[in-house]
Amino acid sequence: MHLDSRTIMVMIAVLALMLSGLLALAGLHARNVRGIGLWALASLFISMSMSLAILPITPLTAGWWLVLASVLISSSAVLQYLGIRAFMEKEPDWRFPLLVVSIVIAQTVWFSVIDPNIRFRVIANSLAFVAINAACARMLLVPAAQPLRTAYWLTGASFAIISLMLAVRVLVMALSIGQHYTLYSALPVNDMTFFIIIVAELCLSFGFVLMLNYRLAGELQHLAERDALTGAFNRRSLEGEAERMLARAARTMDPLTVMMIDVDHFKAINDTYGHAVGDEVLKRLASIAQKTIRGGDYFARYGGEEFCILLPSVTEDQAEGLAERLRSRYAEMILEHDGAKIRSTISIGIADSSHAGSDFSVLFKAADKALYRAKEEGRNRVAAYSGMLEAAVPA
Repeated sequence: MHLDSRTIMVMIAVLALMLSGLLALAGLHARNVRGIGLWALASLFISMSMSLAILPITPLTAGWWLVLASVLISSSAVLQYLGIRAFMEKEPDWRFPLLVVSIVIAQTVWFSVIDPNIRFRVIANSLAFVAINAACARMLLVPAAQPLRTAYWLTGASFAIISLMLAVRVLVMALSIGQHYTLYSALPVNDMTFFIIIVAELCLSFGFVLMLNYRLAGELQHLAERDALTGAFNRRSLEGEAERMLARAARTMDPLTVMMIDVDHFKAINDTYGHAVGDEVLKRLASIAQKTIRGGDYFARYGGEEFCILLPSVTEDQAEGLAERLRSRYAEMILEHDGAKIRSTISIGIADSSHAGSDFSVLFKAADKALYRAKEEGRNRVAAYSGMLEAAVPA
């Protein structure tokens, strides 16, 4: 069965135009996600280049129309490349894309206007597109967290297929020197190339939309789990994580330690310097805590000026050393406001599942009791729940 190349180009043009509109619309509602506008513009350029390729053009102007089409199609590939880099929060790299565009334009001008040769033009430009599509595939076919990995690999595989198909086309063209060839020749390589590219474009479209969807879903989940001021996890996510950690600790017989942290005299800071300074104090504490704890620990804002840290596989004795480092680092922090140097301290209470048990509410109450003991003893100190139990036992 012969597939008409012009019909396939029309399908690609319509598909690319629809994707461009879809991405442009999505970009209006996802301004914080980088790269969408570049993808939308790339799809528009693909649609325009395919439209130019099927227009009835006179022999006198055909060469320059092909140059314009090559500018559009090479620019679309470059925009896809730059859009992926932007989406993945990478710095833009203009050297490679500009080199590809320059090579495509130079080759098209030479083989379309100066020394027309459609076969050599197809071979030369296909090689350039093999390189840019392979570069896009390489960026996406990398380890990533699910579900974003599925979208990355679908889109990356589509780029890889396009690159492979163009490489096959180059090989076929190189081995058929001497045979008559036009862009619309009824040759298997033409039909197969255009058919596979339109299928890959469908996958690319779906992949781009999936990448955007998963990124937005991840950001919504991040907002639902995080405290807006400090960036720490919020109380709701803390309680869910504590239940999971306690269940795992019960299975493995490992301890779980809860560390409750409270800013000393926080109300006085707010009353004296204002709530903006109070907010800055909380943000500084969150920053210091996140730099002090281990990768597997869980830091959350419990409420107001109180924070909580979950320490899996850590006993009270081990947690005391961490708590002391956190307390001393925070005490060394100086916040300047209107020429005044503001110092602040924290009190910390610790309890582990070995002494307080594995019930969620009981363990947190034990750590809270230790926190209030630290405050009663003068603040700017660490208190352990086990020490309170020992003090309660009659001599």
